Amino acid sequence: MNSTQQSNQNIENPICFSKKIESIGFFELRKFNLTQDLPIIYQWVQKEYAIYWGMMGLNYDEVKTIYQKLVENTHIYIGLFQGKVAFLLECYDPQEDIIKEHYEVKKGDMGMHILVAPPDKKINGFTWHIFKFILDFIFSDSSINRVVVEPDAKNEKIHILNEKAGFVFQKFIDLPHKKARLEFCARQQYYNALIDKN
Repeated sequence: MNSTQQSNQNIENPICFSKKIESIGFFELRKFNLTQDLPIIYQWVQKEYAIYWGMMGLNYDEVKTIYQKLVENTHIYIGLFQGKVAFLLECYDPQEDIIKEHYEVKKGDMGMHILVAPPDKKINGFTWHIFKFILDFIFSDSSINRVVVEPDAKNEKIHILNEKAGFVFQKFIDLPHKKARLEFCARQQYYNALIDKN
C-alpha cells in the first residue's frame, strides 16, 4: 500500500486524500458538493440498510435542509473507489456538537460519521478497507489525537468495525434521536489494531 495526497484537475472538487490498496483498488476523498452529491446521498438514505442514518422517509427538500445546515460546521467528504462514489464521510468538532454534553472533550478530538454506498457487487472486506482509509485520512492530520464515535446502540455491524479498528467502548449515552455507544480510538490504538488485524 502507498498513500499520497494530490490535486485533481477538477478545481471545484479537488482530491484531498488518496490511497492505492494493491489487492482492492484506488480510493480517493474529495469535499462534498451539495448540488452534485445530494441526489446520490438522498437515494442511499432512503434505503433500509441506511436506517441508522436517520433520514429514511424524509423528502428531498428535508434532507437538503439538513445538509445545508451541516456544511456550516461539519467537514463533509465524498469517498470514491475506482472513480465511482462509494461512501460519505462527516467529520465534526465534538466541542461544537451535542456530544460534548456526554464527555469531557479534549484538544485533538474529532468526531466522525460514515455511510457506505449500497453495494452493486460483493468485494471481500470492502467496508473494512473504507474504514481504514478514513482513519488513515483523519490521523494524517497531526493535530488529531483521537476519533470519537457515537453509533446507534443497535447497529451491530458498525460495532464490529469499530472494535476491529481499535475503538474502545466508554458508555451508553442518550442522544435526542438515538441511544448510542460512546467510543474512542486514539492514534496509537488504531495503529496497534492494524498490527493485530493485518
